[in-house]
Parts: sequence; C-alpha cells; structure tokens
Amino acid sequence: MPSAEGSLALRHAVALGLLQGPAELAPVSSSAHTELVPWLARWPYAQLDGEARKSFEVALHAGAALALAIHMRGELRRELAGLSPRRAGVIALSLAPPALVGYALGPVVERRLGGPRSIAVGLAGGGLAMALADTRAQRRADEGRASEDATAGDGLALGLAQAAALIPGVSRNGATLTAARARGFGRGAAQALSWHAGLPILFGASALKGARMRRSGAPREQRAALALGGASAFLSTLASVRVLDRRLRDGHALWPYSLYRCLLAALVISRLRRHPPGVRAQ
Repeated sequence: MPSAEGSLALRHAVALGLLQGPAELAPVSSSAHTELVPWLARWPYAQLDGEARKSFEVALHAGAALALAIHMRGELRRELAGLSPRRAGVIALSLAPPALVGYALGPVVERRLGGPRSIAVGLAGGGLAMALADTRAQRRADEGRASEDATAGDGLALGLAQAAALIPGVSRNGATLTAARARGFGRGAAQALSWHAGLPILFGASALKGARMRRSGAPREQRAALALGGASAFLSTLASVRVLDRRLRDGHALWPYSLYRCLLAALVISRLRRHPPGVRAQ
C-alpha cells in the first residue's frame, strides 16, 4: 500500500510493530531494532519528521507495555497487596534514576547518540557486559538470590542500569538483567526484577510522550500507521511473552542474546564501512 509523502508506509508500521514484542521482552534493545531494521532494509524511516518517528515509537512502546501488564496482572496484584515499605523503597530507587536522567538528558542523548554506529557500540558493549555478569554469577555454587531479597542497594543498581539504557542499543532489559546478575540474583529472579522495574518506566515514558504528542496533534496521514503499529506491538508481545518468560525465568543462559547483539553490531559496522551514510540515521 503506498504511503502519503512524509508518512510511514503501513506495511512498515506493521512489520516494526510485530518486531517490537520479542525485541522488547528479550535483552536485545527494541529501540535499536526500530532504528536499524529500516536502515538495513533501506526504508525511508529516517526521512520522516522527528516528531512523527517519536509518535510512532510511543505507539509501539504503549502497545508492548499494555500487553506485558496484562500478562503480569496476577504478579502485579500480589505485589501491590503485599507491598511493604522496604519493597516500596526498592521500587522507588529503581525508578528515580531513569526518570531524572531521562528528563534532564533525554533530548541530548537522542540528538547525539541516535545513529547506527553509536547503536552498534551500545549493542556490543551491553551484550558483552551481560554475558560476563551472567557467566560470573553462574560460576557460584548457590542458586542465587531470590527477587524477594532485593534491598535498597539493589533497587538503586537497577535504577542506574535503566538510566544507562537511555543510551541507544544498550537495552533496558539487558542492562537490568546485567545489574541483577552482577548482584547475585538467580536468572529467574533477575528476569522478574527486570520486568517489574521496567514496566512502570514503559508506561510512564509512553504516557509522558503521548501527552506531548496529543498536545501537538498527530498528522491525519500518520494516524493509521500509529494505530497499526501499536496494535501489532500489542499482539506480538502477547504472542511472545509466555515463551520468553518461561525461557528466561527457567534459568536459560543469556549468552545467545549477547551473541546475537554482537553479530547485529558487526553487521551494522560492516555496512557502514561499505556504504558510509551521507546523513546520520536517527
């Protein structure tokens, strides 16, 4: 289906929405894939207006966050019912750093670190750190700490990891898994902490950016792409969450995700060397 000039093709919106679910849930950086897939496929995504791209990415994250909340509704009810001051402090400390850093530095990071090269560096660096933390933790004789044992220091570590994930390619899920494994949590507990810490950030960022988008108003020709992208992200997240949840919480190693990230980064660097971009991809 042809697209109006300056708008996102509907088939591309659906494809990126379908990719959003598994990329959001796995520690591989969904934002990196949203930027790199169109660049590698030579779609005219980078030629869209900056606000149009941001609006579309908000729709993707909102769809994925809603699906993840539906999947985790039982856990969230139990979490709220048994919320203690200690647990509330852990949650608050996991949210404060990304909220503060995002508010203060978010636009600067988007402007200066949004190109393929910096994304590739974030993918490779974050992937290697995740593999190292997972391998070192697995060498311990015990099964690792449980998520219920999280302290204020753990909450702050998760929060700093989420703040670092504002760098494109690092991955919020990957960074929090790395932090949790480095602090001795078992693989299943690390995944639970990662998703619990990340869900409020996903909702908060989507709500904030959505409110800004609503004030400015989405162009009429862009509304169908926003709706299809958000709906596709919702459905792909629902379809993949059980498989990835079971795999990650059952204690599977994280190195395959690290290897994938490094291979994707190598592909990007190879492409840049062969075809240096005239204009930086956003």
